[in-house]
This record gives sequence, C-alpha cells and structure tokens, in this order.
Amino acid sequence: MKPASVSQAIETPPITAHHDLKQTLGTWQLWGIAVGLVISGEYFGWSYGWASAGTLGFLVTSLVIAAMYATFIFSFTELTCSIPHAGGPFAYARAAFGPIGGYFAGAATLVEFVFAPPAIALAIGAYLNVQFPALAPKHAALGAYLVFMALNIIGVQIAAAFELLVTLLAIFELLVFMAVVTPGFHFANFLRGGWAGSDHLTLHAVPGIFAAIPFAIWFFLAIEGVAMAAEEAKDPKRSIPIAYIAGIVTLVALALGVMIFAGSAGDWTKLANINDPLPQAMKIVVGVRSGWLHMLVWLGLFGLIASFHGIILGYSRQIFALARAGYLPRFLASIHPRFKTPWLAILAGGAVGIAAIYSDQLITFGGQTLTANIVTMSVFGAILMYILSMLALFRLRTTRPDLHRSYKAPLYPFFPAFALICSILCMGTMLYYNRLVALVFLGLLAAGFIYFLLTRRQREHAADSTPLSSS
Repeated sequence: MKPASVSQAIETPPITAHHDLKQTLGTWQLWGIAVGLVISGEYFGWSYGWASAGTLGFLVTSLVIAAMYATFIFSFTELTCSIPHAGGPFAYARAAFGPIGGYFAGAATLVEFVFAPPAIALAIGAYLNVQFPALAPKHAALGAYLVFMALNIIGVQIAAAFELLVTLLAIFELLVFMAVVTPGFHFANFLRGGWAGSDHLTLHAVPGIFAAIPFAIWFFLAIEGVAMAAEEAKDPKRSIPIAYIAGIVTLVALALGVMIFAGSAGDWTKLANINDPLPQAMKIVVGVRSGWLHMLVWLGLFGLIASFHGIILGYSRQIFALARAGYLPRFLASIHPRFKTPWLAILAGGAVGIAAIYSDQLITFGGQTLTANIVTMSVFGAILMYILSMLALFRLRTTRPDLHRSYKAPLYPFFPAFALICSILCMGTMLYYNRLVALVFLGLLAAGFIYFLLTRRQREHAADSTPLSSS
C-alpha cells in the first residue's frame, strides 16, 4: 500500500467527526430525512419524462434508475458509516483522492442541493396558485424560502421533528391519491401511446428513453443527503444504514405506485410538462369541484415541503463543511451562538435559490421550462457526485483496508460497480441531450476551480484539515 501524499494528508478529513453540530438525530428522524428529501419527486418533475419517453418508455427508464439507486445506496452507506462527516461526498472524495477530488465532489453536491430547492419552491407556488389564483407562484416560492430557512436556523432537532411529521403526512397523501383515482383506473390508459406516442416499441422510442433519465433520477434525487446529517446523528454507524435502506425501499414503492396510478387515470399526455400532475390526474377522475381535489392540493404541499425543508438542511451542511475546510469563505462556517446551526450557510444557499427562481431569461433555454432546466442542473451535480463517491469507495477499500467499517457494501464489488457504470452512462446521456445546461454546469465547476486554486493557503489553515485517522 502506498503512503498518502503530504498534500493529501494535510487536507484529508478526520474520521472522527467535528462536534460543532449537535448530535441529536435518531433512526426514525434520519429515515424521515431520507424519504423527506426525495418525496417531492413523487409529486412533480417526473412527469416531464412522459413527454420524452411515453409512459412505458419512462417506466423502463425508471426501473433502471431505481436499480442504480438501490445499488448506490447499499454502497454509499459504507462511506457514510466509515466517515460520518457533514461534508458527505466531499469528505469521502477528499479522503480518497486528496484536495482536488474533494473539490469536485463538494462542488457537484453543492450544485445538486442548491439547485433542487428552487424547482421544489416553484412547485409549491404552483400548488398554492391552484387555491389562490391571485398569488403568483414565484412570490409563493420566495415565501417558502423565508419560512423554511428560518425553521432550519432555529435548530436541527425541531427541523428534524418537523421533517418526520410532514414526511409521514406526505406518504399518507400519496396513498390517498392512489385510493381516490382507483375508480378511474384503467391500465389501458397507461399503455396507450406508451412508447413515445406509439403503442408498440420501436427504435424511435429509444432516444426518448435515454432523454428521460433526468426525470427518473428526480424520483430519488437527494436521498444521499442523509450523509450530511451524519455529524448530528446519535449513533450513525447503526442508524444510518437502517435509515438509508428503509428509505430507498419506501421511495421505489411510492414512485412506481404514483406513476402507474396517475397514468392509468385518463389521458396521460395532459399530465406531461406540468408542475402539478397529481391534482390534474385526480381532476380527471373526481372532477373539478370535488373535495378530494382540494384535499390533495393542500396535503400535497406536505410532500413538497418535506423535500424543500430537508434539502435546505442538506445544502447548508454542505456549505458549512466546505467552508470549515477552507473550500469556501470561512465566514460561511459560522455556527449560530444560540441555536448551534450553520445559519449563514442556510442564508447563502437560499440567496442562490431565490435568484434562480427569478432568473427566467437566464435559465429558460433549449426549449425547456424553467423548472425542467433547474431539475436537469441539479441532476448533473448528483450524477457527478455519484461517480466520484463510487470511485472513492473502490479507492478507500484499496488504500485504507484498516479503516473501521461498521457496515460494508453487500455483493462488493458488483453493487458499487453497477452503480458506477449506470452513473457514467447517465452522465454521457445527459451531456448529449442537455448540451446547453451541461455548458452552464461545466462553467460553474470551472469558476469554482479557479477559486479553489487561488485559496490553497486558506485550506491549509482551516479547522477541518487534520489527517485521516484509522479509528
């Protein structure tokens, strides 16, 4: 085994986490965060995949992506338990590949978690607009940011308890949705034109299946954010594996149920390219004036709020960890003296998200809606992070066999290899079908890398710069 280089030793995070953050989270709260981070993906975003691939084509895409996420989570959990660090993927890549690896993983995770909330906030605005037509969706999205940034600043215990509550309500609401549309369930509706407008699978359907990848990923995007709460977990080596595994099982079941029931309720083409497919699907079955519809709109907000609130927690911990390690300005690592939360990191990520919401002319391009482009940008960050995380797992297995692993990836090396190969294929496909968004994403990485090169001294004097231990 080759010894770690001097530069890597300087900037590699310790396994024993810094306890600047309170350790208060239990297993159920972590499960609530895992599912809550993602569950808005069941409410909106995914139906854009129908526009590209049709219902059956998108089902194929979703099943492959579900397999990718399942193998990824089973593998990623090994890293989370071995290195319980608020930086999550940033910490794993830095441990495996040194400062540059840490930068790219951290920047990718930051793009994922900072760009996902504005898309969710816009969906919250769309849902509220159904009830209050005079309320502009963007203004409602701004209000959501202000409320939930404040809640996250008040304290992680309160935030996690709220997250668990709204996640349970969101799951209940999805089950109610399936029950209410059951009288109108006709699987023939789901099958009609299911291969990109055709009733039969042809070669013309294949491009759409690949183009729909970002929207299938949206079903599961951000579940890995539990890793960023690892420093705040009471017993991360036990609770995190349970939370992750239970979380991915929950999400796969809900994703398939919602997609099939919505597509079988009527003309699914009317649900593509909109931000509120579930209320519209229910409207087909129960009518515009039904009390069920109004209930869905109101309770449907719980799913969006759960993800929005949870991802704010995630992006703030990523910004905090990067700033603590000297990869971002140090003031962003400030802990609130009373609430013990990274309050400036919460505000900074929110400022970027709010700017994205009001940047129609900058983000609406390539024939895609504002929401679709924001979703795609977030997915680009996620996929790069998945690739780097699986590479880090393989490298640490080789270079750090002494690392304490309370949980090991099952069927190693096959599970992480499958997740890695799928992630690389997803990245290649997304680069091909989303070239303009890809250029913006690469531009953000390049700009961040210039900052990285100019701030080496800042990292050398950072609080989080001690060598990796074998504890």
